[in-house]
Amino acid sequence: MLETVGYVAGLLTTLAFIPQVLQIYKTKSAKDVSLAMFLLFTLGVFMWLAYGIMTNSFPVVAANAVTLLLSLLILFFKFKYNKVA
Repeated sequence: MLETVGYVAGLLTTLAFIPQVLQIYKTKSAKDVSLAMFLLFTLGVFMWLAYGIMTNSFPVVAANAVTLLLSLLILFFKFKYNKVA
C-alpha cells in the first residue's frame, strides 16, 4: 500500500506539468513562467532524484526523472521563446 501511494503521488505530480508544457508549446510563449522559480524547482527535482537513487526508492526516482525532463523542457521553452519576443 505504501508504494502504491508513492506511485500515485508521483504520477499525479508529474502529470501536472504536461498541461503547462503543452500550453507553452501551443502559444509559443513562456513569458508568465517565473525563471527563478523554475530554476529553483528544477534544482529541487534533481536533488529529489539523487535522493531517490541513493535510497533505492523507485517511485521517487521514476517520478522525479520524468518531472526533471518536463521541467527542463519548460526551461528550454522559456529561453527559446523569450529570444523571439
